Amino acid sequence: MSSETQQEATQRETLGYEAARDELVEVVRKLEAGGLSLEDSLALWERGEQLAKTCEQHLAGARERIDAALAVVEEDVSQA
Repeated sequence: MSSETQQEATQRETLGYEAARDELVEVVRKLEAGGLSLEDSLALWERGEQLAKTCEQHLAGARERIDAALAVVEEDVSQA
């Protein structure tokens, strides 16, 4: 596993969906407000990409849990 992948996994484990989403909203607000240097804008954009990926991973995990729960319910219903 590369160090970047390890870092992303650690971030996903420590940063919940709501915290990542809220920070992403703040990053977007700062970028839309403008007035930043190119370097600061790029750093914020990179952080926003990381946060968006974290949010997507949390949502994918939630979707998997929902699908698994629905499969159990459907199996129970078909056995009844």
